[in-house]
Order: sequence, then structure tokens, then C-alpha cells
Amino acid sequence: MSVTKQAVLEKLRSIKGPDFEGDIVSLGLVSEIFVADGKVFFSITVPAERAQQLEPLRAAAERAVKAMQGVNGAVVALTAERKGGGMERAPAPRPAPPPQAQRPAAAPQGAPAGRQPGKREVPGIGAIIAVASGKGGVGKSTTAVNLALALKAAGKRVGLLDADIYGPSMPRLLGISGKPETVDGKILKPMEKYGLKVMSIGFLVEEETPMIWRGPMVVSALTQMLREVAWGELDILVVDMPPGTGDAQLTMAQQVPLAGAVIVSTPQDLALIDARKGLNMFRRVDVPVLGIVENMSYFIAPDTGKRYDIFGHGGAEAEAGRLGVPFLGAVPLEMAIRETSDAGAPVVASEPDGPHAEKYRAIAEAVLAGMSAETQPVPDIVYE
Repeated sequence: MSVTKQAVLEKLRSIKGPDFEGDIVSLGLVSEIFVADGKVFFSITVPAERAQQLEPLRAAAERAVKAMQGVNGAVVALTAERKGGGMERAPAPRPAPPPQAQRPAAAPQGAPAGRQPGKREVPGIGAIIAVASGKGGVGKSTTAVNLALALKAAGKRVGLLDADIYGPSMPRLLGISGKPETVDGKILKPMEKYGLKVMSIGFLVEEETPMIWRGPMVVSALTQMLREVAWGELDILVVDMPPGTGDAQLTMAQQVPLAGAVIVSTPQDLALIDARKGLNMFRRVDVPVLGIVENMSYFIAPDTGKRYDIFGHGGAEAEAGRLGVPFLGAVPLEMAIRETSDAGAPVVASEPDGPHAEKYRAIAEAVLAGMSAETQPVPDIVYE
């Protein structure tokens, strides 16, 4: 039995409005309802200054909808309203950044230095790393999936979260179709391919369905895909971030204890300018930058073997040196990488002994070395 928007509205009439006056539907607080494959998405408008106080109202609405027959899950967000009219996003609670003149206190004895205080860990996941880019079209998702596979080949238990709500790539890159099952109708089971555990909004909606959502909806969906999925025990969760420095990136950087970020760029100046912005965003929220990958670095003509630097060459390596972060490696512009990705069989999985897989394995080794360096215990200072 498929659920309808009208049925959801009727169910929501049982949820009292703020201060128990009327119900949230009659008060006009419920946004347009979006239903896709049994998953229900909507937001509730509340006064900006009461957004945190009214979180129980949001949770009650979400529970009510999830209990409906035919509903496989629900994503509900609070949207804030300004007194002067117009709408704005309800800001998620964020830890205050440390003053410019101060650095975060040293970790307690025996605690890894990479753990950021005030950020809630995801049970069962040893480390979370973000693969990010300042702009789209640089091959970030292809890098993320091949990095995850290379980490798996290095003996790690690896998961992959597709955090790009507007343009999810993992269903296509990994050739995964179908819908994820649930545990007790609440927690999603991740999809699996090539030994990776994978979650993406692309598994929950049809490929052609546009995700026309405001910031709070994106943040809420991302939070659920991270924290309401039965990931099990993982050594590393690789997060394929959306391009840019928007809500999704800030949510991950400020609310999740990231072990580090990998920045993907092409060699040309325009891409490097945007990559620099992404790198600086992570630095400002005290997330270690594990390094920069130069993608589409050069092209080797298959007929002559001649090398062409189509987008320039070495720009990302020079930028890494200038910014004082590791250069993780250069990946060529190669037909095999594109073809295997389009076919849902990334090159590290389909050609594990080939030269391109070797590039990604070297990047994975550099990432692991960087993570190890970031999590070394801080020595105690003893006064005698």
C-alpha cells in the first residue's frame, strides 16, 4: 500500500502546534510534502528563536509519519521564520570556534589527538574521512569510490557515504540498484558492493527525481544517512561530499569528528582557487587536511604514447607545497577510469593489478599514513 500526501497531512493533524495551540497542519506550519518510494520528506516552520526548543515537535511529527502503513522512513526538518516576513534556515546548533589567539586544548592522556571535542561520534566507526572539492566536475566521486576500494584492498573495513543529496553518484559508480532494507522498520541497512557498505539518497529516490530541497532538509537527510544506518563495525567511513562549502559540508565538519579531509582538484588555476576555499573551510573548523589529489593530471595518447598536459600539470602539487599540506598523488585523465566508472565497476575493483589501481592504492597508503600521524597521542607535560 503506497502512502499519499493527503494521508500524511491527516496523520500530522494529530500533532499539536507550539504551545499546544491547534495542530501543525491547521496552523499552516507544514511545508509541501514530498513522497518517493515510501519515504516522506517535509519541513515544519517555527519561530527562529524557538527552533531548538521545538525540536521535540519535529521528532513527534517524524515518529507519527514513520508509524504509518506504507511508510519506509521519514525526513523532517525545522525551518525558521523571521519576524519581518520571509523565510530563512533554522541554524543547526554549532560549537563556537576557538578564539583566534588560542588553539584547542591538548587531548586527554591516551585520547587520539584527531578527536574533536563537542562532536558526536558514530558508534562502530573508527574514523571518518571526507573527500571534498571546491567545485564540481573534477572527478571527486570517482576519486572517493576508488579510494574507498583501495582502503578495502589495504585490509580495512570500509563504508562509503554519498553525501551529495542533489547529485548522488554512488548508485551509478558502483552499479547498485534496488532499495535498502530496514532493521525493525527504523534503521536502514546499507547496500553492499565489492566489500564496501554504501548509503546514498540515490537508493531511496528514482534517478530522475529532482531533489528540490532547502538547506534544513539536506542537513536532516544527511544526518539520518549517517546516524540511522546499520553500518556495523567499520575501520573507515569515506564520505563523498558535495562540491563547494555549503550546508552539507559544514554539517559534517562541525558536528562529526572527522579524522581528516582529502581535497580533489584538477591542475588548472580556476579549480585550484575553489579547492583552496574548501581546504580553508576544513582548517577553520579544525579538521585535519590529509592532502590534495590532482585528478585529470595528464593524458597519455593510447596510439603514440605521447603525454599531453591538457589542463596543465603540477598545479595541485605546487599548491599543496604552498599551503603546507601533503600532495597525495596525480591521477591521469584516462579512458579506462571513465569507462569502468560508467559501467559501475571502478578501476580498483575491475582492474586491481593495473597501473591506475596502483595510483589509487598509493593515495590510500598516503591517506592512512596521514591519519596515523594525526591520531598520535599528545605527550603529557610533567612539571617537576
